[in-house]
Amino acid sequence: MKVDILEKKLGIPQGIEVQIDGRIVTVKGQKGAVNREIKNPKLDLKKIEKEVILSAKKATKREKKEIFTYASHIKNMFKGAKEGHEYQLKICSGHFPMNVSVSDNELIIKNFIGEKYPRKIKIKDDVSVKIEGDKIIVEHVSKELAGQTAADIELLTRRPGFDTRIFQDGIYIIKKDGKDIA
Repeated sequence: MKVDILEKKLGIPQGIEVQIDGRIVTVKGQKGAVNREIKNPKLDLKKIEKEVILSAKKATKREKKEIFTYASHIKNMFKGAKEGHEYQLKICSGHFPMNVSVSDNELIIKNFIGEKYPRKIKIKDDVSVKIEGDKIIVEHVSKELAGQTAADIELLTRRPGFDTRIFQDGIYIIKKDGKDIA
């Protein structure tokens, strides 16, 4: 069943600037700027005073899903521009002491389970990766870039075919954007 007009209004938080240029939304705040393209041509995007309005005429179930999905993305952009997104990983080494370092936009893991050659990964653009003791902190304005970088670091120490309850060496995500993972 089609709805004549479906709208979702998002209030713009204080200290955040929003610009809409065609189908591209740009959000600027204290931590930086992030932008996203609204790809569905059936969705309309407007900024009126202190609100961003996503709407669709003759909306079906598909457009309703997309409106609420893009609304969540824009809320994440607000949070990222204001506070930033932070992921925490823990370095766990039981048998061989692991050496983790960051240099020249690259994360290097030496002596993982006694390996001779280091494991390396390129850090995505403008993502901040800091090592504090046995924790790695990944920060960025974009939730997608911060989360993907944290996942890439975790996958760097993945060992398929081994039971993780017994072989616990590796780097694991312990906080996803402020939410503890137990």
